Amino acid sequence: MSDRPISERPISERPIAERPISERQGQIEDFLADVGWTGAAHAPLAGDASFRRYERVTLDGKTAVLMDAPPPGEDVGPFVRITRHLRDMGYSAPELLAENEYTGFLLLEDLGDATYTKALAAGADEVELYTRAVDLLINLHGRHPTAELPSGIETYSEQKLMEEAALFVDWYLPNLIGIPTDPIFRHEYEDIWRGLLAFAGRGEPTLVLRDFHADNLMWLPERSGIAACGLLDYQDAVLGSQAYDLMSLLEDARRDLRGGLAAHLLEHYRAAFPGVDWPQFQTVYTILAAQRHCKVIGIFTRLALRDDKYDYLGHIPRVWTLLDRACRHPLLARLKTWLDQHVPEEKRRSAMHGVSV
Repeated sequence: MSDRPISERPISERPIAERPISERQGQIEDFLADVGWTGAAHAPLAGDASFRRYERVTLDGKTAVLMDAPPPGEDVGPFVRITRHLRDMGYSAPELLAENEYTGFLLLEDLGDATYTKALAAGADEVELYTRAVDLLINLHGRHPTAELPSGIETYSEQKLMEEAALFVDWYLPNLIGIPTDPIFRHEYEDIWRGLLAFAGRGEPTLVLRDFHADNLMWLPERSGIAACGLLDYQDAVLGSQAYDLMSLLEDARRDLRGGLAAHLLEHYRAAFPGVDWPQFQTVYTILAAQRHCKVIGIFTRLALRDDKYDYLGHIPRVWTLLDRACRHPLLARLKTWLDQHVPEEKRRSAMHGVSV
């Protein structure tokens, strides 16, 4: 995906909203005709942070979700492989109704509109929803980590984690704080992370879905047990730490959990794995939390400046609160000192600091 401004990118690399409306529509209708959905009505659905686009299609009382993931910027192959794997394990990933990897179209089971975020806003029980999600992770992490994994699954390597953490210095600091990134400055930051990430690989590996949070989980109360927790946006799954998805769920960049709930759910998870070295698990959890929060601050900045998605900046103050909390751990003292030196407190709480729109 290009880092150039939208106006400087070729049409094929621009977000869907910036392309000629007719560019893909004919291909979409051909795809739907080929799979028996000729004449289906279309209604747009909320997208995500990628260039993918979603529509609900309706025909003769049936509904499905069309994923439009235009190549070369997007690739539906990983989504297809991970979907099949998750469904084989009994989880509520959407059924694949039809696919064309070459053109980047998928027709998916319609799991409805009740993301965790929407269900909670409508009054659903927060404890029930989050307990189901943690139970799903307990089930996933209790399986043999490498049993019949789909092809192409990579390890969440130290190098990958480092590259993600670097988004903080590459995007956020120069663009929102006004600190240019130079080799010495970046080396100092990376040196801190090298020391921290040496701990992050400890513990048994598992399948990590990577974006396991309220916007990507569906509430399906008509299904029993962990099947009531539907799954979305898992195509970037990797083999990594058990702590990662649990942390992503409980330290959500987009919403705050009620007081005490995160601690309750951590204890619920701990009780399911009595043999786990819990102090080590908590250390890994905290390091990965700090890494993810630095990454997310960088990604939200990039989404605003590169893709004109400025709403993401509104979440940055919350992410800073989570990052500050992680940095209270003694092992993260160097990172805390570095952040205190380079990002004054008053600039952390102003999401739009230095941005001209």
